Amino acid sequence: MTIAVTGATGHLGRLAIDALRKRGIPAGQIVAIVRDAGKAADLSEAGVQVRVADYSDSQALTAALSGVGNLLLISGSEVGQRVAQHANIINAANAAGVTFVAYTSILAAQTSPLALAEEHKTTEDLLGESGLQYALLRNGWYWENYESAVETARTTGALFGAAGRGRVAAASRKDYAEAAAEVLTSDKDQAGKVYELGGDEHLTYGELAEVLSGIVGVPVAYKDLPEDEYAKVLEDAGIPSPFAAVLADSDAGIAVGALDTDSGDLQRLIGRASTPAAEVLGG
Repeated sequence: MTIAVTGATGHLGRLAIDALRKRGIPAGQIVAIVRDAGKAADLSEAGVQVRVADYSDSQALTAALSGVGNLLLISGSEVGQRVAQHANIINAANAAGVTFVAYTSILAAQTSPLALAEEHKTTEDLLGESGLQYALLRNGWYWENYESAVETARTTGALFGAAGRGRVAAASRKDYAEAAAEVLTSDKDQAGKVYELGGDEHLTYGELAEVLSGIVGVPVAYKDLPEDEYAKVLEDAGIPSPFAAVLADSDAGIAVGALDTDSGDLQRLIGRASTPAAEVLGG
């Protein structure tokens, strides 16, 4: 069985390929779909099949998926363009005869209040209409999303956000990558499965500030801001305005529980507890 991974040179894509290989999938049976072959030289040297295809090039995507059985469709990083890009991949998968797709969505995509969820919801709908066999990997937040907060905490003694007392059940990218590899290599029928994936820790930002304090060695306080003020803080830190608004909206979603789950799906898939925030951010 040949397994393809889109976005294979991204953080999650590389970890997914590592997880597949650790599960005994030969490198030659893994297809890394990338935009820039130069960034995948190490994968090619390891024996992974590197195929170049831009998300906007349907013909190249169809060629890249030739002979592929299972596909890990990692959602694109270009917010606002992902529906068209994902549609191209889904159509190419159909044209190439892919038998199964695992898609990295977001927690409770169909009902989530997050602005980020809209493109995931539409992609899930497209998969449902495609005729393909598929599973939904509804990933929660990554602890790595707070890596920049470590240095901010070190220099200011504060964690800034707009999450109120909401809790976030995040996990590491590696955890989510292992879950994806399990679904892709399982001998159980995965068609139609929906996994709500989140970590064991359910931290408020006040508790996350305590984690950061342990990492940086100084007291860290959580500074809860109105959503628009937090977006301005992000802009002042160099984040483009549209994406700053999306991130602030995500914090507002955390405030109402949109990135918290106790489903246990992640832990069952990877066979262990999720990686603690302190380990991810302090490593």
